Amino acid sequence: MLTNLPKKDHAASLRSDAGLASALRVSMARLNRRLRRQAAVHSLTPTHLATLATVERNPGITPGELADLEKVQPPSMTRVIAALAERGLVSRTPHPTDRRQVSVSLTEEGSTLLGEERRLKEAWLTQRLKELAPEERAVLRQAAPILEKLSRI
Repeated sequence: MLTNLPKKDHAASLRSDAGLASALRVSMARLNRRLRRQAAVHSLTPTHLATLATVERNPGITPGELADLEKVQPPSMTRVIAALAERGLVSRTPHPTDRRQVSVSLTEEGSTLLGEERRLKEAWLTQRLKELAPEERAVLRQAAPILEKLSRI
């Protein structure tokens, strides 16, 4: 693992695309795990939370569109939507133009839960950022749009 290499070897490994990919993968996975632990008060899976966030950005989305955006099979998304609806976090209504479809929207309870999850995660991350040097935060400010671009490719 790259993080166990001596500093000189670790720095050298980051010069290659493969080394950078490995270091980013490990670091982002660890950060993601730490963030998930900060807001685990609602016992939702990462898939459930990602689905809620996607529904929030796309009110009235169909289950098929949601499955496509979340890169899961439609039957899996149907189960996720059913679980979220059972908890009162999303609502399903008849599609306005296609009677065979339903539209999925966030409920007020779903919106509140999603906001609380974000607040807890962002509070934790804000505190961690304060522990970094100003120069390190500046580098992260520059890297944030690049990481966003990577997440969409």
